Amino acid sequence: MNPDPAIGRIPVLDVRPLVQGGRRPAKAVEGETFQVTATLFAEGHDAIAANVVLTDPEGRPGPWTPMRELAPGTDRWGAEVTPTAVGDWTYRVEAWSDPVTTWRHHAGIKIPAGQDVELMLEEGARLHERAADGVPDAAARAALLATAEALRDGTRSPQARHGAALAPRIRAILAAHPLRELVTTSAALPLRVERERALFGSWYEFFPRSESGQPDPSVHGTFRTAAERLPAIAEMGFDVVYLPPVHPIGTAFRKGPNNTLSASESDVGCPWAIGSPEGGHDAVHPALGTLEDFDAFVARARRLNMEIALDFALQCSPDHPWVEKHPEWFHHRSDGSIAYAENPPKKYQDIYPIAFDADMDGIVAETVRVLRHWMDHGVRIFRVDNPHTKPVVFWERVIGEINGRDPDVLFLAEAFTRPAMMHTLGAVGFQQSYTYFTWRTTKEELTEYLTELSGEAAAYMRPNFFANTPDILHAYLQHGGRPAFAVRAILAATLSPTWGIYSGYELCENTPLRPGSEEYLDSEKYQLRPRDWAAAAREGRTLAPLFTTLNAVRRRHPALRRLRNLHFHHTDNDSVLAYSKRTGTDTVVTVVNLDPHRTQEATVSLDMPHLGLDWHEVVPVRDELTGDTYSWGRANYVRLEPGDRPAHVLTVLRPSSPQIGGSPTP
Repeated sequence: MNPDPAIGRIPVLDVRPLVQGGRRPAKAVEGETFQVTATLFAEGHDAIAANVVLTDPEGRPGPWTPMRELAPGTDRWGAEVTPTAVGDWTYRVEAWSDPVTTWRHHAGIKIPAGQDVELMLEEGARLHERAADGVPDAAARAALLATAEALRDGTRSPQARHGAALAPRIRAILAAHPLRELVTTSAALPLRVERERALFGSWYEFFPRSESGQPDPSVHGTFRTAAERLPAIAEMGFDVVYLPPVHPIGTAFRKGPNNTLSASESDVGCPWAIGSPEGGHDAVHPALGTLEDFDAFVARARRLNMEIALDFALQCSPDHPWVEKHPEWFHHRSDGSIAYAENPPKKYQDIYPIAFDADMDGIVAETVRVLRHWMDHGVRIFRVDNPHTKPVVFWERVIGEINGRDPDVLFLAEAFTRPAMMHTLGAVGFQQSYTYFTWRTTKEELTEYLTELSGEAAAYMRPNFFANTPDILHAYLQHGGRPAFAVRAILAATLSPTWGIYSGYELCENTPLRPGSEEYLDSEKYQLRPRDWAAAAREGRTLAPLFTTLNAVRRRHPALRRLRNLHFHHTDNDSVLAYSKRTGTDTVVTVVNLDPHRTQEATVSLDMPHLGLDWHEVVPVRDELTGDTYSWGRANYVRLEPGDRPAHVLTVLRPSSPQIGGSPTP
């Protein structure tokens, strides 16, 4: 006989979430609720039960959470659990034979039918006595023993004796302290719990060098002048300020405006061409100021309750100190020259990529040193440029070493690449990932993609929905005008817990380099681009009020700070998208007109049980964008105008008495 069978006495199969077969931890943030599921069954017809056990970073198992069959007859069970602290946890599923529930079922049939009455009552008494042995509370234990006596009390009717075991208090005691037989336990699976910023945040990207405070486009901004922009960013409700590389920029093959190959002495170059005689990745561009100025910038952001995210681009200009100090770290061509970066037809003559396999240990050590340097200067978030062009094992080592000592440090993967690489980067340690959101514009595309992101992928890959970037000006924005910018901001801010914009989005900047291009004309990547924020506000040319409202709504509503709770609802118009998020008693329903050119009408058919409501219930809802209040039920008419009213963001206020039908929005 095999003393260690491959399957348990009660099979526990396909436990999820499961990341790469359990080799990588599933992810959650502190206070985030997620579902653990498993396939459970046993031979015959006896009842089974199961629970999930979370074990905290100190190795202490928490109170177990009962599982329930998700749909009758499916054998798929689930329970929602909530880790309460940052650290490395585990979770496991325990399944067992439930003799008390089996007895209740049989007794409920046989005793009313007069079959084996005394035998059934005696078996019930013995089960309650056995269960009492496992109950730590004296009063509860006494109640179970008293039930056993009542089941044996021949002076009472069989129905009364049976009823004693069905009393609500007895059921509650046995639910908390069940009698478990044939207990089978799954393997413990790893769970990494991180701070909430890993899942929830509002990002704002801007170039400090463009923030001189002067209208003259030749005046280079500094950390000191750029800090004057921070209060306005904070006022819009953003809590992460993302800076492109702030390091010295090389002069060799420096790019001019619009990525031209010829740059004049006055051209500032591309910040991603890192390194010059003034220093490399651990230095700041002299035109921006000093490290002390950077520290002051970080400190001011912190006083405004914002964090700084710093771009980490592991590449070099030909002038970088590493080129001379570590020539072996670069690819050399047959003529001895170092190969510059290419993504045909794009060429980046001002950038040398790293040859990681030449000295992986040395490059890992130097990368960790550079990251810790910036951590010492207050940076706890890094937006990693093009991580998909570097070995996955390299990032696993680097992030593992950083987070092993500093688990609060977060890494965002800017990897617009094939799905397998994007997903794997998330699994090996990146806390957040750029996504295909920018290119998902139709109802079908958004529904399919967000269903993927909020499903099993949410256990390891957290999306950051940037509505635009310095590299990406989607055709939807180019041709949709101001309504398109508003719609994409609303979608990003309500679909994903983390969203972001690149500076200029609030001004609806949408001129491409050329027709069919996603590059900006006069891209800020290659030149200074001062903006008159005050004039835009005076003239009403800014979407800042919308962003302020969206970020305030996100902060007020726990449901919008989560991803796995996303649910889509039916509409009878392909230009109208409806979805909800629900956490506890907080429910938000969003309905968006995806057409930036035309008014769209639709009937929104709500999945009422998914909102915690009865099918015929009518509830008051408040539009967080306008303050208007309506009555909504199962079917609701909407009319959404691109300019004035592109969307509803509705808070479900309170249940009303059940009614049939509902009141449409005016």
